[in-house]
Amino acid sequence: MTNPWKYRIVALLAVLAFSSLVAVAQNAQPANPNEGGRRTPTLGPGGPAPVHDLSGTWLGPGEPNLSNRVPQMTPKGLARLKLNIPDPFSASSNDGWKTCDPFGMPRVANNEVREIGFAQMPDRVIILENFGKVWREVWTDGRPLPKNVGHPGGLGPLWYGYSVGHWQGDNTLIVDTVGMDDKTWVDRRGYPHTVDAHVTETYVRPDHNHMNFTESMDDPAYYTGSFVIAKADYAWITGEDNPKAAIPFSDEQAYEQICIPSAIIEYNKLLADQADEDAASGSKKPAK
Repeated sequence: MTNPWKYRIVALLAVLAFSSLVAVAQNAQPANPNEGGRRTPTLGPGGPAPVHDLSGTWLGPGEPNLSNRVPQMTPKGLARLKLNIPDPFSASSNDGWKTCDPFGMPRVANNEVREIGFAQMPDRVIILENFGKVWREVWTDGRPLPKNVGHPGGLGPLWYGYSVGHWQGDNTLIVDTVGMDDKTWVDRRGYPHTVDAHVTETYVRPDHNHMNFTESMDDPAYYTGSFVIAKADYAWITGEDNPKAAIPFSDEQAYEQICIPSAIIEYNKLLADQADEDAASGSKKPAK
């Protein structure tokens, strides 16, 4: 029997659709002061949400709210955590962000997410993450998640894992992902995960113009219980469902987030390696 996971068709139509949405996006609405100056649009409900449809481009806060409460880690998990040195802007860090490695999953869904897009096909939903211009396939054709990924007899792990999705009610998309390469981090704080981790993303569209996002993970080898990684609220770019609308570019929708290796090498050489300061805490690293 043919393995459907071997056919990761390049969804050019989805990417083109996303590009066209960005090209016609309207100027951002006035900033919401509660979003920390991230220019997230302040919109009314805009009417009821369409059934089973997240299509379009959504603006978010940039950094979703990471959970401050992580369940107790197992001894194995704690040992792995000690090997991770967060903060890409310090010389002593081993954060993959510092070397422009892909964020992978689950981090791509919670780090530098200023913009996210959805393009829907008959058998899948394409999630387009703005940072790095990454697109992910979420299969909605009823196939099960693959088992035993990363172990003998199973498929090999992927940076972004294997994802399937289903609709819960009219306006909630549930995405389950397994088989994520354990080189990736859970979030910018450096929490690790094993190849057996299971991540669940929940996208709820309560009305036409708003979407709520929650990301959680279960990984028994490293954590004693499942936990919420991050939450975020998104606002839909209005006018995208009107093909006759002449919507100009805006600074926010045209924003391009790409980690460029040559640029980061020069940055590290001139600044980060000299300062060796943790951007998150402002503390200097110990002298060597």
